[in-house]
Amino acid sequence: MKAPPPPQRGPHRVPLPLAVPAAAAVALLLLPLVGVLARTPWADLGSHLTGPGVSQAFRLSLVVSFWSLGLSLLLGVPLAWLLARVEFPGKALVRSLALLPMVLPPTVGGVALLLAFGRQGLLGGWLEDWFGLTLPFTTPGAVVAATFVAMPFLVISLEGTLAGLHLRYEETAASLGAPPVRVFLTVTLPMVAPGLVAGAALTWARALGEFGATITFAGNLPGVTQTLPLQVYLLLQEQPQAATAVSLLLLAIAMLVLLALRGRWAGAARPSRGAARLPSPGPAPEERTDRPTAPAAGRGSAQAPAGPERAEWPLHAQVVGYPRLTLDAAPGETIAVVGPNGAGKTTLLRALLGLTPRARTTALRMGDGADAAGLPPHGRGVAWVPQDGALFPHVSALSNTAYGLRAHRVPRREARRAAQEWLDRLGVGHLAHRRPGQLSGGQAQRVALARALATRPRLLLLDEPLAALDQTTRAHVRHTLREHLAGFGGVCLIVTHDPVEAVSLADRVLVLDDGQVLQDASPAEVTRSPRSPWVARMLGRNAWPGKAVCDGLALPGGGRVVAADPLPEGSEALAVIGPEAVSLHGERPTGSPRNVWHGEVREITALGSRLRVVVAAVDVPDVVAEITPAAAAELGLAEHSAIWLSIKATEVRLVEI
Repeated sequence: MKAPPPPQRGPHRVPLPLAVPAAAAVALLLLPLVGVLARTPWADLGSHLTGPGVSQAFRLSLVVSFWSLGLSLLLGVPLAWLLARVEFPGKALVRSLALLPMVLPPTVGGVALLLAFGRQGLLGGWLEDWFGLTLPFTTPGAVVAATFVAMPFLVISLEGTLAGLHLRYEETAASLGAPPVRVFLTVTLPMVAPGLVAGAALTWARALGEFGATITFAGNLPGVTQTLPLQVYLLLQEQPQAATAVSLLLLAIAMLVLLALRGRWAGAARPSRGAARLPSPGPAPEERTDRPTAPAAGRGSAQAPAGPERAEWPLHAQVVGYPRLTLDAAPGETIAVVGPNGAGKTTLLRALLGLTPRARTTALRMGDGADAAGLPPHGRGVAWVPQDGALFPHVSALSNTAYGLRAHRVPRREARRAAQEWLDRLGVGHLAHRRPGQLSGGQAQRVALARALATRPRLLLLDEPLAALDQTTRAHVRHTLREHLAGFGGVCLIVTHDPVEAVSLADRVLVLDDGQVLQDASPAEVTRSPRSPWVARMLGRNAWPGKAVCDGLALPGGGRVVAADPLPEGSEALAVIGPEAVSLHGERPTGSPRNVWHGEVREITALGSRLRVVVAAVDVPDVVAEITPAAAAELGLAEHSAIWLSIKATEVRLVEI
């Protein structure tokens, strides 16, 4: 079969008003380079480039440019990180100062350096008196001039790369026990390496070609400050052909640097193989779905590999801000945190980690009575698994899993052995040497869980850990997760929107809405009597808020629901009705039902072996019913068809809210 043509990036015909000036721009940039090539004395090129003055200037240029690069890395990398990661007063001014040399005329920059570091400058006399350091008209002065002009290229390139790096990688590393400097050296720098290399290359090339600031501040002294660009300036007056040859050398170096970068100078580095990307939701082609994952175990039987007997850490936490709550949990307890978007679920996890200004912990005690609320994230003993796992893309699954152990100063060999045991236990030991980009969604989530459990945290936070997985993989990973949470001696909080996860994994369900706790009960109690319309709908039930009356509930739209067990009149309540309790009829039903409405079928969807029917009824909110396909065929159901529905009063459960 013939392959389809590649997609076009733009229209086939370029508008003439754009094509003409674009061609003129290319000509403006290209013709000077052609002029250099055309005027180069190719026959005498070698002799011109190896002359004593040129060789000396070239060696000095290399010395100055590489010292300038080192100084730019030493000063520019922290400055780029500060601009990308920290908000502080005057940040815009600092960024402008960092980039000012890029737009400032180099000779003006040289004058400014002279007025600052010259013998009569702001700091020059002090530097000479106290340290015996003189910068003007010296090689160190040439290095300072080149750094002043070239360092902004490193700052702007690295800042753009850092700004594009998601904070979840650094936050996850901190939750595994790594202090800020270790996070910066082992996670941040490796992940921004393309932008750093690009910025460093541009900085070096710019320092190599610096002229104006150098000649103004450092002078043009042979063997001391006379770099290659200054040599070109002198040769142009006496030996034009030699100046052209040296210009060709500088042009070739600049072009090689730009070709090597291939457009990555602004930090838009292309991801390397196995680089950071969200794992695919399905199994990878190499994944064996029949591979055993973990030894079969009932709840409470799982043990941490190669470790001491299970330690137990209860939890007491007080969170203020948004959300605001007090949380107490027994050792080994798993709590599902549910609620609508914006309820404060993820913010709660980040508050427990100490990663958000929206909320903070005023008390955080886990087992030994010590309060960890005032500690930084890496010192709290709290491990976090974000929604996509946030595996570090530049290292293997084994190194990812061993990261937290190494951050806690476990010897390398012992850390890798323990990491391999955790990966084996979660069924991904055979993938230990693959990078995250080579893992499927289910594999990546198990590696992320192994990484968190390997540090033996006292509090484990899982933010929708199965959301990115397909149904088959999700069931498999859920089973594995349930087994290993059974042997976890701390407290685990799971943020989820999946009722199956909440019921199957959790001992308690914590319902949040608008930063407040609406309900904190067992999964069975929440399923039976949800106090939040959102949770009721998440569980697949009809949930209608209203005000209790003598025989049931008065709805805001004017309708009424009759219940067998009414609440005290005037109280705010929720009518909860299971979809299986809703009966559908072709004609108005007669007999015992107390709640009868006429409506229109809005939607029909398959739900396993049953059909879910949404009916827009009169005087009540939309009603969800579940019926068999046979019953639907008998009623002749179709979208927009008229239908009667009924609900017995005994099937209406009123929950006070």
